[in-house]
Amino acid sequence: MDAESALAAVAKVQENIRDRCHINSNEDGDRFVGVKADSDQAMVYFPIGYQLPDTEQEIRTDIKHLIHILSEFTSKQDRVIALNKFEAHQTVDFPINAYRTVMEFYFSLGGNYYKETDPVFRTSPKGNQHWPKTFKDQTPLVQQANGVSSLIYTDFTVRSSMPNDNKMITLINKMCVYEAFQKLGWLYVSYLPEKPDYFPDTKASIAVVKSRISNTNDDRKRNLFQGMLDMLEYMDEKTTERTFYFGTDDFDHVWEKIIDKAFGEKNKDKYFPRTRWLLDQKRKSKEKHPLMPDTIMIYDGKYYVLDAKCYRFGWTGVPNHLPNASSINKQVTYGEYLEQYHGISVDILFNAFLMPYNMEKNVFGLIEPFGTIGEAVSDWKTNIKYYHRIQGIVIDTRYMLYHYIGSSIKNKAALAECIENVKTRDPVPPPK
Repeated sequence: MDAESALAAVAKVQENIRDRCHINSNEDGDRFVGVKADSDQAMVYFPIGYQLPDTEQEIRTDIKHLIHILSEFTSKQDRVIALNKFEAHQTVDFPINAYRTVMEFYFSLGGNYYKETDPVFRTSPKGNQHWPKTFKDQTPLVQQANGVSSLIYTDFTVRSSMPNDNKMITLINKMCVYEAFQKLGWLYVSYLPEKPDYFPDTKASIAVVKSRISNTNDDRKRNLFQGMLDMLEYMDEKTTERTFYFGTDDFDHVWEKIIDKAFGEKNKDKYFPRTRWLLDQKRKSKEKHPLMPDTIMIYDGKYYVLDAKCYRFGWTGVPNHLPNASSINKQVTYGEYLEQYHGISVDILFNAFLMPYNMEKNVFGLIEPFGTIGEAVSDWKTNIKYYHRIQGIVIDTRYMLYHYIGSSIKNKAALAECIENVKTRDPVPPPK
């Protein structure tokens, strides 16, 4: 792709950035969350329930924030997509943050490339004196005092510096900036920098950048060089690939981690029910992996067992899109474990599923970030205890993606209030 066609593609995306955003339905084939782009177009895929903001600038901010979320809560193993049901899953290892680092450094220099400086020496009565060259190049005055001769310099050789545009590191930076703009420039501006006249060899460039990293103490420069290195290594491996992805088909795990970050206890392991196999014939016993609730929230002296479910119900309102019987029974088991083995009173022990929804467009008539949509019960329980009745809670997707940091007391209070709506409803007895 030449610079002219790339510029046309970038400008097209820039002018229609809202049209290049898609909100997932979480149906099969529509679960990828992240960024997908090639030489002709770019698309950003937001999770189910997401409400795009009104202005183009806010949309760009949300795209950057989504990239941050995916970077924080996914690993290379998580960033996998299924191209179709007949092909193997593909790891999505595009180093999107390296591309952003290179572009943002370019912007921080006012749209200029990184340039190293060569030392320049000049004659001056003041400045950063370079004594070896001063002794060599300058003629001092000789002064006599009390029979002792001394040398007086009225001019010095002083050191200054000037940019060197031709150094290899600058050429490499130009190449990286151009590559970054081709793929992600549409997120920032509607132009491409000029295509470099010369593209250094990628493997040689990698060696140069590695050398700069090992010999640089400036954190800002190190971040730039590391971004350039990540880009170069990706470019070296993906020379024939036209399409790139950054994201995941499994946003369910991201939703779980966000909920746990926002509301959870750090030492939740002690609340996990554990099991073992006691084997005959003197074989060693085998402890199985414990049942692990997504999140245990402790607020105002009360305990809340939270299961984050990135299900479609918050968007569709269709009962078939709610958590199933096995999920319901596991939540009851968690509650029983906390009651019986941790001695937590049933008056302060609650249970909830947390699902994404859109508070601006929803079928429930809700207008707040948190809302209650009903409760799940087990027909094999009396459902008298609060934790037997798992509350269905919906949380606005965009709100949650911006408010998971800091364990906000305000958000914990709002969530607790929704869950404790269970107190206002009479329990439904099991069928006879």
